[in-house]
Amino acid sequence: MNAFISHLTGFLYMSEEQAQQFLYRMQMLESIAASLDQKEGAIVNFLREAIASVDSIKNLSAGQEVESLIPLGIGAYAKANIIPNSKILMDIGAGIAVEKDHASALNYLESRIKELQVALNETSAQKHQAMMQLEQLKEQMNQMMQSETPKQ
Repeated sequence: MNAFISHLTGFLYMSEEQAQQFLYRMQMLESIAASLDQKEGAIVNFLREAIASVDSIKNLSAGQEVESLIPLGIGAYAKANIIPNSKILMDIGAGIAVEKDHASALNYLESRIKELQVALNETSAQKHQAMMQLEQLKEQMNQMMQSETPKQ
């Protein structure tokens, strides 16, 4: 009888340990999914900005001078006239900007848009995979809990 009780106690201890492992894995997957969700949001914002930049450059290429507002910071702006087909300054990273003509600037931005779309697809797939794994763990946890409840 004592052997049965000690075996039963060992079984309960293992299932509690398994439950803790499931909970830990679930928390990790939830954290990963939240991180991927934030990354996905940032990529979407960069995509919107890149698409808006392409549209703006195309409008500047229309051949007429355009009046614009230049942000000076903290809500202050200056009016400026943009000359048609003037060069575009492009930030290429690490605080470096290069001067490009409209066609080169559009090509650069369109290639960045493609890179961002690939990154968005990869991030979405990773988030989906994490969510699927999380759902599987929840189902396994529920099955484990149901199998351990005493049947009357």
